[in-house]
Amino acid sequence: MGAIIRTENLSYVYNPAMPDATTAISDISFEMQEHEFLGIIGPTGCGKSTLITHFNGLMRPTSGKVLIDGQDIWADKKEIRKFRFLTGLVFQYPEYQLFEETVEKDIGYGPRNMGLSPQEVDERVRMAADFCGLAPEMLSRSPFELSGGQKRRVAIAGVIAMRPRLLVLDEPAAGLDPEGRDTILEQIKSYHRETGTSVVLVSHSMEDVAKYADKVLVMKDGGIAMYDTTQQIFARAQELLDIGLSVPQITKVFLRLREMGLAIDTDVYTVKYAAETVLRFAEGGDGDAS
Repeated sequence: MGAIIRTENLSYVYNPAMPDATTAISDISFEMQEHEFLGIIGPTGCGKSTLITHFNGLMRPTSGKVLIDGQDIWADKKEIRKFRFLTGLVFQYPEYQLFEETVEKDIGYGPRNMGLSPQEVDERVRMAADFCGLAPEMLSRSPFELSGGQKRRVAIAGVIAMRPRLLVLDEPAAGLDPEGRDTILEQIKSYHRETGTSVVLVSHSMEDVAKYADKVLVMKDGGIAMYDTTQQIFARAQELLDIGLSVPQITKVFLRLREMGLAIDTDVYTVKYAAETVLRFAEGGDGDAS
């Protein structure tokens, strides 16, 4: 298993050589292995969205390289189109990009552009709709008749239908109610688990990242502040708070228990792990991993 993403000293400057030149990301180098689920977090304006739009060539680096599946995506400009099928990017509020007259046509737009046969397009549309929890009878409806959560699922299905090796989602649950958010994220996680597709999730919700990601990349001021497994990142809860980020509510509870004098682990980031930690502590085991 190799790296699906590798960046080498990646930097991007808006309006270079102009008085208002702004460095959005600077000297970013990291690798993400294939089949991983990566969460990207960081304060507003830290460069998260700028970084991920480099993964399918929507932005060209000011300096440095982006390699997808070991290939420098800008080595040959004429080849950039293939990387836009290899990396599927779902923007924040993707439902605003829906435009076809039926859900079926909207989901099939990408596969049709790939030059696939009508039969293959139909198979992919139905597969993607099923993964995203869209009933077959919805395919003939106008996407503009659907609820906000349903529109979001149609937009995500349209990207999944292209079967990208890498699925990149920028705040896919933004603006949804808690039930809608959980539904979307559970479907994305199920898709990741069942297909092995590599997933990058940008989110402001620490709970969501803690629950779904295998690894977490923390950004600050256009660079990388931390990059590690989810457990190791949330074990550094105080550092996250110092950066200006929140941490999962359950982590705050355990930090407070430590402040109150209990020698208990604080690298707790999900309710399930919290229950296991409390049980170990209550049984007199080593509740403190430090």
